Amino acid sequence: MTTADLQVIPRGVSLWQDAWTRLRKNKLAMAGLVFLLLITLLCLLTPWLVAYGYEQQDLRLGAVPPSADHWLGTDTFGRDQLTRILYGGRMSLAVGFIATAVALLIGVTYGAIAGYAGGRIDNAMMRLVDMLYALPFMIFIILLMVVFGRNLLLLFLAIGAVEWLTMARIVRGQILSLRQQDFVEAAVSLGLGPVAIVWRHLIPNALGPVIVYTTLTIPNVMLLEALLSFLGLGVQAPAASWGLLISSGVETMEEYPWLLIFPGLTLTLSLFALNFLGDGLRDALDPRTAKD
Repeated sequence: MTTADLQVIPRGVSLWQDAWTRLRKNKLAMAGLVFLLLITLLCLLTPWLVAYGYEQQDLRLGAVPPSADHWLGTDTFGRDQLTRILYGGRMSLAVGFIATAVALLIGVTYGAIAGYAGGRIDNAMMRLVDMLYALPFMIFIILLMVVFGRNLLLLFLAIGAVEWLTMARIVRGQILSLRQQDFVEAAVSLGLGPVAIVWRHLIPNALGPVIVYTTLTIPNVMLLEALLSFLGLGVQAPAASWGLLISSGVETMEEYPWLLIFPGLTLTLSLFALNFLGDGLRDALDPRTAKD
């Protein structure tokens, strides 16, 4: 082989570089990513972007529709609705991402171990999952909040701890279908241990369904937080989350519809963005869809 032949050989690219190249071609996924980055940035920079304080009230003003002074109107206490939505976004996104990260860590690890071990270990681990599915997790979370107090960190951990079961089943199913593939047998023949095979070969090939379910878990977590806040066990006033703002807006939707429309629209757009991004990441990260 000559030097000229060596120069025309294309350089290899990593899985992540190839995934990013394919993700950029998906317009809906990129639109979802841009929206999520934008709303996250706006929520983080809220204190420097808005003209009104978070708890600033004007009882004489009361609830007024959108205007030049208050772009999204005000609530019944005269508080600027745009400010509360952006501050509420901090809480909703934090609950969504942190609780989902907890569920992801537990579910992926548990499911991968069960799927790769197989046999009696798999049966025992999945029977435990079946039993946990039968428990009334809402009551479990309520008991945790009552016993340990209304702590936001506990709220994150409690929600994450009850959302990992489906993730474990998905990962376990993917690992069962992959562990007999040729690339796994090749890794075994090269002397790789079970931990290396699971984390370096099996889990990367199962990322597609995991990521898709992750993007569905985040909105589920947000809705669960909204329900807990509605029951008085989640985010407490005067703090806010999108779910709590929607719950408050429902009570006055006939008189002040903007109090429901704008928080609901923000949450809806965020859910669409997460789903579009999840579909794009599934196609981009799944090695079986990669082109030669």
